[in-house]
Amino acid sequence: MIKKESRNVMRQRRHARVRKNISGTASLPRLNVFRSNKEIYAQVIDDESGTTLVSSSSKVLKVNGGNIEGAKAVGKDIALKCKNAKIEKVVFDRGGYLYHGRVAALADAARENGLEI
Repeated sequence: MIKKESRNVMRQRRHARVRKNISGTASLPRLNVFRSNKEIYAQVIDDESGTTLVSSSSKVLKVNGGNIEGAKAVGKDIALKCKNAKIEKVVFDRGGYLYHGRVAALADAARENGLEI
């Protein structure tokens, strides 16, 4: 009998497949999203130097990251932090998740607050 792979293992495979083609640079960093059941996290990463330029999460903002409103708050915060760090354009890395729900809400909120994705 073949054992079914867990959702997280399948997500990690999709993420690795996407990461083959997406990479962040100093001029065009990568906006990475990670979501758990309770929280949502976003980082802007320069892959060439291996550094995180800006980060935000529902945990730091003390909002409920398990719903769309929390994701919108994180998207707005990451866009404002990018603006302060003089980052205008990013490449969006959905982390192997479907572009739907909280992930899409975070990206839309970042766009609405001036971040070009």
